[in-house]
Amino acid sequence: MAFSFDTAAELFPAAIRKKKRAGFAYRRFDNAADAVRFAIEELPADSLNGAYLQVDEARFDQKGIRSLYDSEAFPLERRSPAADADAAQEAKEDAA
Repeated sequence: MAFSFDTAAELFPAAIRKKKRAGFAYRRFDNAADAVRFAIEELPADSLNGAYLQVDEARFDQKGIRSLYDSEAFPLERRSPAADADAAQEAKEDAA
């Protein structure tokens, strides 16, 4: 059975005992494509580490989510690498 990016999906945070480290709470998405894009483009790396995506009965860890995002079948526009660099620079400047 092929993966469908149109299927509803749930994104679960890592099971971390310290609540301060849980960067996000459970989220439900109308389609897996939006969930995958949110996980890769919006979540901080430490929040994505240990999180998992559930689509129907299939579960995807960080590597699985990344492979869905990088697949040719991914239907949404991806953020450009330049945008990632700009976002990282802005975060660095905000922290200073």
